Amino acid sequence: MTVQDTATTPDAATGVLLSDPAAAKVKALLDQEGRDDLRLRIAVQPGGCSGLRYQLFFDERFLDGDQTHEFGGVEVIVDRMSSPYLGGATIDFVDTIEKQGFTIDNPNAGSSCACGDSFS
Repeated sequence: MTVQDTATTPDAATGVLLSDPAAAKVKALLDQEGRDDLRLRIAVQPGGCSGLRYQLFFDERFLDGDQTHEFGGVEVIVDRMSSPYLGGATIDFVDTIEKQGFTIDNPNAGSSCACGDSFS
């Protein structure tokens, strides 16, 4: 499955979609690490000004109940506790003169803070 095949709907296995630009940026960051045992973990943790915050990080572990899928050569992991919060979410990477970084469009978020890193 290519990223183009998944560009219109979130993946059923993880509940999230990694856009083409996000997959390319993650792949480039993984290549810089020089390790082939890392994958992108997307998680939701308590905290932030709105109650919950997103975490994106590289992880070599597999935890019980993890959901995995591949987008453009990038393996994405979502733990079973975060999965209900991330169903339908789209992870993108923006690189403009005004902003650079990962963005998350989450239809499950009732509200979010101005920084975009926290939601409820």
